[in-house]
Amino acid sequence: MDVVLRGLLDGLHADGVAFDATEPDWGRLRRNVEPETAELLSFVLRVSGGIHVVEIGTGNGLSTLWLADAVRDTGGHLISVDVVDPTATVVNLARAELGNLVTFEVADGGEYLERLPDGSVDLLFLDAERALCPDWWPEPRRVLRAGGLLAVDNVLSHPDEVAGFLALIEADPELDGMTVPVGKGLLLARRHSR
Repeated sequence: MDVVLRGLLDGLHADGVAFDATEPDWGRLRRNVEPETAELLSFVLRVSGGIHVVEIGTGNGLSTLWLADAVRDTGGHLISVDVVDPTATVVNLARAELGNLVTFEVADGGEYLERLPDGSVDLLFLDAERALCPDWWPEPRRVLRAGGLLAVDNVLSHPDEVAGFLALIEADPELDGMTVPVGKGLLLARRHSR
């Protein structure tokens, strides 16, 4: 990882921690992915060779930068989806020379997933409003290719908020998953070969 990208990642993380510590409005919190979670996800993406990557929940772009750096190595492309315009993230991607690897969609995550073809995604990272994820089912599984990965953040820090969604994943015979105790807890689920 180059110095410019490392500086951007460190700065975004520090800014998010400082902002969240003083912001009383829960809806305005940055709620960044933890650096160790983003690093693991980036590593998993590189090892799996994922090319078609979708992130639901851009936020301020911390995980977007990590994933974009990984798809640079795999020869892939990242689509990042959020209900908020990603202007600041676009600037940071340009500074890191990763802008050509990411397409942004301003949309509801569930509605975006409905538009994707079956089996078209190598890695799907869900880091959006946890309460919405069960309503999106079975779209997250449907869009994964055989062998594709679903990653869900915050499964240990917010167990009550993700319980319904995790139950759907656990009950699905096409998925095998495990929770990795890194950061705030990362669920990784793999879709079986068809």
